[in-house]
Amino acid sequence: MEKAPDAFRTISEVAQELDVPQHVLRFWESRFREIKPMKRGGGRRYYRPNDLDLLRGIRHLLYSEGYTIRGVQRLLREQGPRFVQSVWQEGAPPPSQQPAEAEPVREPPEARSHGVEPLLPGADAARATTRRTGEAFPPAGPVAPAPAGLGREELQRLEAVLRDLTECRRLLASALAEPV
Repeated sequence: MEKAPDAFRTISEVAQELDVPQHVLRFWESRFREIKPMKRGGGRRYYRPNDLDLLRGIRHLLYSEGYTIRGVQRLLREQGPRFVQSVWQEGAPPPSQQPAEAEPVREPPEARSHGVEPLLPGADAARATTRRTGEAFPPAGPVAPAPAGLGREELQRLEAVLRDLTECRRLLASALAEPV
């Protein structure tokens, strides 16, 4: 049986419709004060149509446009919930050309503590060196271009993983080179 478009939805119905786990919806509730589902006895959540549109907009900005949580919070503050509620719809005005958060990519603390030069987009992993010794890391193989459709946040996570793996490779190489 299909529900009416203006009917309230349970968290499981919303999670299924948006294709996100229920715990993600609860997490978003903690990060976006604009999400206020009605709660009944026992803490059961019921989402109104406006709540669902807001969640669709948040999902679109996070997953399709590459915004971070902080960037969506800023958009909600600057553009308002109505803008975010409509941003996912066909023909809606795009957020802005640049995601609201133009924060620089930061080197993770563990890379700094081991003296690893950060691998920035376009940097060749084979040319990375340690600050301590100035020696080049063993070649890590060809660095493929990032697949199309990756958001900025996903690309940053992949770059951090690449830095960690490069440092692991260096540590392994130096451990194997040391006499036992």
